[in-house]
Amino acid sequence: MLLRQLEYLVALARERHFARAAAACYVSQPSLSAAIRKLEHELDVPIVRRGRRFEGLTPEGERVLAWAHRILAERDALRQELSAMRGGLTGTLRLGAIPTALTAASLLTTPFCEKHPQARVSLESLSSQDITKRLAEFELDVAMTYLDDDTLRHVRRFPLYEERYMLLTPVTGPLATAPTASWAQAAALPLCLLSPRMRNRQIVDEYFAADGATATPAIETDSVAGLYAHLAGGRWSSVISHAWLHMFGVPEAMRVVPLDGPAHGPRVGLVVADHDPGSVLAKALLQIAREARVREALDDLLRTYINGHRPDRQDRQR
Repeated sequence: MLLRQLEYLVALARERHFARAAAACYVSQPSLSAAIRKLEHELDVPIVRRGRRFEGLTPEGERVLAWAHRILAERDALRQELSAMRGGLTGTLRLGAIPTALTAASLLTTPFCEKHPQARVSLESLSSQDITKRLAEFELDVAMTYLDDDTLRHVRRFPLYEERYMLLTPVTGPLATAPTASWAQAAALPLCLLSPRMRNRQIVDEYFAADGATATPAIETDSVAGLYAHLAGGRWSSVISHAWLHMFGVPEAMRVVPLDGPAHGPRVGLVVADHDPGSVLAKALLQIAREARVREALDDLLRTYINGHRPDRQDRQR
């Protein structure tokens, strides 16, 4: 059995199409098909359900796929350890992040690349469900997500910060000069919020409900960038996480107003699969996280905006 055969199987399971899997592996379709047939012969089990097109894996194939993910992950871990012994980390750190945490990712990835210049980072915006799945299948080294996510299984958690929710509202709005605002007051404003299927929106709706209010936003979007694109017009207000200020700041003619309620929201942090040997690159990122003081950096940035100062982009990246 060759590692290349396992790579072909993983690609086929991911692409669910022989031709696309072959293209992803830079081989011809007959070569990929022949390698998987040879793997079936060597293991003496059917792996692929075959018809006129790819129809999925057999139960035995699913088990082989799980082992393929593990074996290839351990190969990668071995390569990373050997590169570290030779004097520097190499390879690509595969980092997934939920959209609302993506805004703070550079607080970790930038110092990681500065400390390990021979390594690279592949950063993807993923849903919580995709993060859980891809961690289990060894397709991610580490992820930034909500640590209270009930779908996370067999992972190690490393807290980074607690979300703080703020009202971002036009300076001409009724709450712009208020020292604080209630969730019920915020619900009465013309709002732009994230879409209801996103975990951040679900949390925000719980806070609205706790104050006896229901938010009915005129605009909903599935990205923080899309939300900010509407706020720049000066018509809409929104409830934001303070971590978003790191990337987007406060648009002109808008103000940040603290919302009454819990001082801290849910925890955001790094998660890695709970298995050994772990990814050397993930361990290196965790060490960066211990030194980066993400919570303090975001809290300091929030205080500058609440106090009326507008740091420039260079200040926000520090």
